[in-house]
Amino acid sequence: MSGQHAAWTPAQFEQALRALGSRYHIHHPFQVMMGEGKLSKKAIQGWVANRFYYQLNIPHKDAYLMANCPDRAVRRRWIQRIIDHDGREGDEGGIECWIRMAVACGLTREEVVSLEHVLPGVRFAVDAYRNFVRDAEWHEGICSSLTELFAPTAHRQRLATWPEQYPWIEPQGLEYFRNRLAEAHRDVEHGLAVTLAHFTTRALQDRALEILQFKLDVLWSILDAMHLAYVLAMPPYFNER
Repeated sequence: MSGQHAAWTPAQFEQALRALGSRYHIHHPFQVMMGEGKLSKKAIQGWVANRFYYQLNIPHKDAYLMANCPDRAVRRRWIQRIIDHDGREGDEGGIECWIRMAVACGLTREEVVSLEHVLPGVRFAVDAYRNFVRDAEWHEGICSSLTELFAPTAHRQRLATWPEQYPWIEPQGLEYFRNRLAEAHRDVEHGLAVTLAHFTTRALQDRALEILQFKLDVLWSILDAMHLAYVLAMPPYFNER
């Protein structure tokens, strides 16, 4: 049993966390097709519209985490994540940037904000993540955010390939990915430091790996739903309207 094994050193534990990157959703067939320029316009639009539901829920899950966290210093740093997405005066934030990306892809602001394109499987997976953080001990909530370790690779890929592969997307729509390159680096530095400092026994470290795998499963399931809908066109999951 894991509890009988010696704890990893912080460096070993970090290596084990990073090793889960092989299960990140960038390796999902839907994302592979995206990276190779093989998705249809409808599939790209579907991805943007469905991922908006995920973006919309990030400030909600972060607010839950802060409500569970008694550590003022952590809350003072974590609140920046909510500001990054919700915005403030002079900076509209990530949610608005995502809406602009949707418009750059040919969708209207109204249809994206209405959530009319959100697939049942996507809604179920995103809600599962939000509710996990709501109910979890706050260190576990922070650990679940560590898929950010792997996100910059996906952002760089889209910035590098989308202009050539999907030239119908207006260039200003890529602003979200550019912003997240800096924000994700800052966020993961803090989240990783908290995780390494708290999960110090082997049993806790194994629990952290379970949590990160859960989050990876959430992201993978989101793409499962979209692959069924926009690549395989399998009813009833394809919510044609």
